[in-house]
Amino acid sequence: MINNSLKKMLRAGKTMYGTFLSCNAPDLVEICALAGFDFVVIDTEHGPFIIENVLHMIRAAEAKQITPIVRIPNRIESTILHILDAGAHGIQVPQVNDAKSASEVIGYAKYRPEGNRGIAFPRASDYAINGLSAYFAHENKETMIVAHCENKICLDNLEEICKLPEIDVVFLGPYDMSQSLGVSGQVTHVLVEDAAKRVLEVTGKYGIIAGVYAANGDIARERASQGFRYITIGMDSILFGAKCREELAKLNR
Repeated sequence: MINNSLKKMLRAGKTMYGTFLSCNAPDLVEICALAGFDFVVIDTEHGPFIIENVLHMIRAAEAKQITPIVRIPNRIESTILHILDAGAHGIQVPQVNDAKSASEVIGYAKYRPEGNRGIAFPRASDYAINGLSAYFAHENKETMIVAHCENKICLDNLEEICKLPEIDVVFLGPYDMSQSLGVSGQVTHVLVEDAAKRVLEVTGKYGIIAGVYAANGDIARERASQGFRYITIGMDSILFGAKCREELAKLNR
């Protein structure tokens, strides 16, 4: 059964840092753990993953004691079921724009009484080798739900979303939010900053963790000072590409 250290640390008031992984490479999960990240977000929304790939990356995360969160591509029940049954410690859900959508996610991700997740004997339950009597309540407690706020519609409905206690994190996606607000790619625009303030205000009111994407460590530090506590720093391809450019620039060629 999963042991979600990330959720525990967030609830204890800690600020936690992760990164997105879009490349199918369990080695990168291990490297992120060894480098000091607290969690990874395996990006099945944009990355070229099938469920077997995700399973191997979750195993790598657990082996190196880093929390594996999976960004799913949609809110379909079978998608959520497969990812959580494989042992993901949480799901990060795109375009959660109203309370109805959030409630559907909760229903698919949690067992009764919180939801109606389908019952089987998956990896997440240790294949039921030790029975299921304690599994359902344990899984409900440990599984994280991260709701993306990346659309103006979400901002308009944020109060209702945050009233749902099963939502652990509301995650501001600044790039998609900028597009929704009509300033595509301008993630430092005042409209995007106003959205960030709104997320912090409403999540704080209801005791939900505020999360955000940061392109680099400097921005992550600034976001942490604002009150965001679930922060992703870049993604694998961008971090690797930036390091390549940095080293090549030293050659003056």
